[in-house]
Amino acid sequence: MSNLPSPSMGAMTRAIVVACLCVVISACTAQFQNHGYTPSDDDLSAVLVGIDTRDSVSETVGRPTSSGVLQDQAWYYVGSRVRTWAFTAPETIEREIVAISFADDGTVANIERFGLEDGQVVALSRRITETSIREFGLIQNILRNFGRIDVGEQLAQQ
Repeated sequence: MSNLPSPSMGAMTRAIVVACLCVVISACTAQFQNHGYTPSDDDLSAVLVGIDTRDSVSETVGRPTSSGVLQDQAWYYVGSRVRTWAFTAPETIEREIVAISFADDGTVANIERFGLEDGQVVALSRRITETSIREFGLIQNILRNFGRIDVGEQLAQQ
């Protein structure tokens, strides 16, 4: 038999309690998630306004995930940092947007950097078009559509 002393029940209980507390405390630490990409200042300093084109910007800083709606007049690089703490809702703590605008000839017209403090809250309108499809079952919808078929129109198309 071994001559090692066996740990007392109180020491084991303390060890289990300390281990449980460590697990609980580590679960409550904030977790950070980074989303998106924004070019660094060094990369942007290599882009020359009035000289560089879309192709050269693409080679220097890469293509963005977002571009302008009207004729691709601007590229937008968006990066954000989100903090989640315990059971609270995720909170965006940093957001950075780099906007590279292009002139009509395809050269860089402007480079701008925006932060979270530059943003505005946009109230979304929840305009919902109600449909009557919920009022009727599948069979009822199929049977309702039979009366709407114009046989004369169908024969005229052939």
